[in-house]
Amino acid sequence: MRKLSYFVGSSIDGFIASPDGQQDFLAFEGDFAAAVMADYPETLPAPVREALGLTGIANKRFDTIVMGRGTYAPGLATGLTSPYPHLQQYVFSRTLTQVDPEVEIVPDDPAGFVRGLKRQEGMDIWLSGGAGLAGELLEEIDELVVKVYPVVIGTGIPLFRSPFAPHGFAVTDVHTFTTGALITTYSRTA
Repeated sequence: MRKLSYFVGSSIDGFIASPDGQQDFLAFEGDFAAAVMADYPETLPAPVREALGLTGIANKRFDTIVMGRGTYAPGLATGLTSPYPHLQQYVFSRTLTQVDPEVEIVPDDPAGFVRGLKRQEGMDIWLSGGAGLAGELLEEIDELVVKVYPVVIGTGIPLFRSPFAPHGFAVTDVHTFTTGALITTYSRTA
């Protein structure tokens, strides 16, 4: 069965974006950027892949992306309607209408939809965000891959928005980079 992996960037204090949704404090540089490009090239949107010379590089881990409207919206605002054409793309939104034939809008039941995706053949599924969708899908998340950037921002959008309910995960891998960033992988324990 396919895994749902929440592959996400975070500040040291657990925020994935500023209060207004900006992520400019998450520096993509040095040996950290090289590792992401080598191990997770499919997690870079098409314009970034093209700029970095990664167009045509095979997907390593994921062939599907699920995201909330807030994660999809910044690209859409610039006219980027299909940010990950190298992946099957699903956006969960109750208000957004179909804007690109390569991106399926899913209006409800994220958990049920993801359970269906997990039963299909293929590579793993990337949960890109945001916090609300991650909270709704917490029971379905098999793995967290958290890119922790060496910055504290004080407040913002958290990794998860969900009611208090502890869920156990075990550290299965940690990579440390000279930039000060970490990539820590956690697997569900229960």
